[in-house]
Amino acid sequence: MSRLAVLRPAHPTGAHAIVPGDSGTPSPPNSPPHPQLPFIGPVLETDVGGVPSRRLIADTTLSVHALALGCSAFGWSVDGEMSRQILDAHRDLGGNFLDTADSYSAGRSEIMIGSWLRTRGDRDKTVIATKIGRNLDNPGLSPRNIIGAVDASLERLGTDYIDLLYFHFDDVRVPLEESLGVMSTLIASGKVRYLGASNFSADRLFEARVLAANGLPRFVALETHYNLLHREAFESTLALVTQAQGVAVMPYFPLAHGFLAGRYRTKTDVADNTRGRRAAAYVNRRCLRVLAVVDRIAAEHDVPAATIALAWLLARLSVTAPVAGASHPDQVEALVAAPGIRLGRSDLIELDRASS
Repeated sequence: MSRLAVLRPAHPTGAHAIVPGDSGTPSPPNSPPHPQLPFIGPVLETDVGGVPSRRLIADTTLSVHALALGCSAFGWSVDGEMSRQILDAHRDLGGNFLDTADSYSAGRSEIMIGSWLRTRGDRDKTVIATKIGRNLDNPGLSPRNIIGAVDASLERLGTDYIDLLYFHFDDVRVPLEESLGVMSTLIASGKVRYLGASNFSADRLFEARVLAANGLPRFVALETHYNLLHREAFESTLALVTQAQGVAVMPYFPLAHGFLAGRYRTKTDVADNTRGRRAAAYVNRRCLRVLAVVDRIAAEHDVPAATIALAWLLARLSVTAPVAGASHPDQVEALVAAPGIRLGRSDLIELDRASS
């Protein structure tokens, strides 16, 4: 039997669970599988074998599966019926963390998620993360456009609150103090629970932390481009800053546009479309060497290559949940299985060496 066949969460918990018997302060985490690579948040639930599947985002009450389902393809290459099947598969396998943006397919991604939530009645069991700032109706991070963007996202999602709202980019035209100031009002009103940053530099995270020390909302999470083939930008500065500040890291493009899932091994495998052209950049000698190591370790664990690439990320400092998408429900199992993989020290060393 494939290892994936037994990786199922035994007792799904609510999206906003707090450690039982506590007034709000998390209990110490379970022992992580790699003591030299500690988790940033406590583990509230475990998969088969005691391997963590859910993590608490630091300084929040958000208990999230350690794989966020990326929904950027909804409304673009994934239609409504397929999106519902993908979301169902993700939920049935224990997933509870969805990641979208107001600009994905001009808002259609949020609409599809909202439709699914209404038909399934799973809002209180689902953690929704969305991003604002790039939708043409409310561009940028001025106070007025932030308010407009949040209200529009709430309407499309069909919900009264957003669990985790990201600034989609660093809008340097607007003082960060103004953007954070309006977020104070939105958080106080209950429309937004927690705030995150996407594509912010280390310097701007420092500035944001200073402003938070003066009473403005703090960033609890960072979305950033990070995977086995794209390491330097994060590991050079952002890794130190996020670890020091206790910011949860949510890597996007964790599978390098499908390359680390083994979908593209020659130039002839690459389709002539946007996704294919992005993946084509990885079809070279260095990246194929890394993929060969991923393939070998995947075979030893009896899981797909994508599972190993995600498990490597989950062993990194500060990483809470990679954001990975699927274009078909059959692909979801390989994603949500990643938290259940216990990579050995030799596996991690070999992956590090091949990808450095």
